[in-house]
Amino acid sequence: MTMLGKPLDRVDGGPKTTGAAKFSAEYPYPGLTHAALVHATVSRGRITGIETTAAAAVPGVVAVLTHHNAPPLKPPQKVSPLNLATLVSGSSVNYLQADEVHWDGQPVAVVVAETLDAAREAASLVRVSYEVLPAIVDFAAEEDNARPQPNSPISQGFAKKGDAEAALAAAAVSVDLRFTTPPYHHNAIEPHATTAVWDGDRLTVHDATQSLDWFQRHLARRFGIPVANVRMLAPYVGGGFGGKGSIWAGTILAALAARATGRPVRLMLTREGVYRTVGGRTPSTQRVALGAGADGRLTALIHTSVARTGRTGGNPEQITSQSQHLYAADNILLRQHIAELDLVPNTAMRAPGESIGTFALESAINELADRLGADPIEFRLRNEPAVNPLDGKQFSHRMLREAYELGAQRFGWAARSPEPGSMRDGRWLVGMGVASAYHPSWQFAANVTVRLSADGNVLLRCGFQEMGMGGATAQAQITADALGVPFDAVHVEYGDSTLPTAPGAGGSMQTASVAGSVLAACAKLRRALRAGEGDDLPELVRRSGKSFVESAVGADTGLGRAAGQVRFLGKMLRDRRRWVKAAAGAHFCEVRVDPDTAEVRLSRWLGMFDVGRVINAKTTASQLRGGIVMGIGMALSEHTLVDPRTGRIMNPGLGEYHVPVHADVPPIDVSWLDEPDPTMPLGLLGVGEVGITGVAAAIAAAVHHATGKRIRDLPITLDKLL
Repeated sequence: MTMLGKPLDRVDGGPKTTGAAKFSAEYPYPGLTHAALVHATVSRGRITGIETTAAAAVPGVVAVLTHHNAPPLKPPQKVSPLNLATLVSGSSVNYLQADEVHWDGQPVAVVVAETLDAAREAASLVRVSYEVLPAIVDFAAEEDNARPQPNSPISQGFAKKGDAEAALAAAAVSVDLRFTTPPYHHNAIEPHATTAVWDGDRLTVHDATQSLDWFQRHLARRFGIPVANVRMLAPYVGGGFGGKGSIWAGTILAALAARATGRPVRLMLTREGVYRTVGGRTPSTQRVALGAGADGRLTALIHTSVARTGRTGGNPEQITSQSQHLYAADNILLRQHIAELDLVPNTAMRAPGESIGTFALESAINELADRLGADPIEFRLRNEPAVNPLDGKQFSHRMLREAYELGAQRFGWAARSPEPGSMRDGRWLVGMGVASAYHPSWQFAANVTVRLSADGNVLLRCGFQEMGMGGATAQAQITADALGVPFDAVHVEYGDSTLPTAPGAGGSMQTASVAGSVLAACAKLRRALRAGEGDDLPELVRRSGKSFVESAVGADTGLGRAAGQVRFLGKMLRDRRRWVKAAAGAHFCEVRVDPDTAEVRLSRWLGMFDVGRVINAKTTASQLRGGIVMGIGMALSEHTLVDPRTGRIMNPGLGEYHVPVHADVPPIDVSWLDEPDPTMPLGLLGVGEVGITGVAAAIAAAVHHATGKRIRDLPITLDKLL
């Protein structure tokens, strides 16, 4: 009986609920010390003096490290599209190696002490003086100075088909709209933490990371030691959402402090420390202009954006990505711009680009449907493309139409009265909204070994990451199904850089990437045993006289790591030139708005998704719901406030940065079509990112339906509705 699709409990559920699971700040070492950071208080400048006498005098202080006495550290490697691992550095700053300050919050000193309390007390006593230099920190003021983002193999900054501006001017019906989204932060339940231990020139690092392989290579380069001399360990990570995909100051400085003191060092960032040293989602301003004929068919689609990076790092977000694929417009213009500011570099955050890009595009689609007097679902289906609108490439798999039709039926969309403000429940104004979800699907190289023992047990070894998604459970299900053994017979080793390398956990690519190699390794093992369909594989191992049979698969097998990765990247790019692959879905939501106070309450949610084959129904539902909850926060409450005068984050904590709580979240019904994509391993398309996309647009549409007010600037707060 197949294991695929079963709602099995997560294999890490027991250790987590009993407290047996150890996270990166919970590993004891003899002589363990604790570190605390001292943050810069200016956005740009030079350090003219650091007074550490009072800090060093605190009982228990082991060392106060500054750019005057820190061990040497090599600078980060420049980003190269031929070596994706170079993307891992959160910033180009070479910490504690120079007197320069590049953003408010940059670490300028590290205190190491016998206790955490002593380290933090001493850090508060370090006094730093600066020569303040001119800084650019106001995103809104810098918008007009943004530069066009060039195209690259990693991110597309410009694309066009036809003459969209001319088509817009000639359109029978059109909208030309501006949207803004603020900065956001990840707020994983586990703040970033690192425990670093040196043994000669060998470094062991327990870290909350989404990318063991890239972190290992980065640290080896920075400290000038062989890659094999760095061991990264992350068996349990308390959420990441992209914030732990890049390497930030805390990880590097923990290892630097351990080298300087000759002692194991644990560095746990405070919640404020995460905000000040780890990037978040970029703010954006977006223009979406749509034109249609009287028949409701799109003739023009224009989507442009301005986003932010830091002057010392940060990657552009693919804000216009979904606008290449969702609608069959005759003329399309997409252009992205970048403004560089003296702020902590931005970084990936769940569905980077598409999460905020779908807010603008889908809100504009809803608004144009209203102008046309069309139902927003019918309008979308009328413009559903048969091939990729921008370049005519084939879709490897696309069932968005089916998702809308089934979702509308289950949600009861037909009961919606189209006029804004026409639906009530007692004193509450009731509104319904819809929007499309969209996220591209990826597959990268993964290396695995599979060992089948004569006693029937199976060992899968792969250095992938587990941040709470259920990755180990899904791969155990895939392995059990491929070998015809019970689920409980499969043990998965992961979260250790000494294991075969895997891609980072991001972009909804990990499950498909690892699954492809697991299936290949299992097939290889079956061939070695000359197994036929239905054969008892453990029995074949026993007959062979061996205690086990093992197979290995991956880009590194038989080639050097770099050569294997380049070969796989070439294969992936060739595949991308042929197909457009993506997970998609339809969001349906219902809101209630108090007409006197403008309080917005979500009362119902349904998401119908086309995510290919589902491996585990329980973890899939959890991932999709989690994305929707994150989108609710994006739409209604979350906003990182940056002082436009100083560049300092003004709400660096959960007391002032408002994530959704239970009372903010309605019953969320998530379903999926479970139709496999024939070009992906097992038909997987990924579920981690797609859930958040489109959420904010669906909420904005529902609020408009309830109140008649269009909100194009997130978050949707009381002051914008009163």
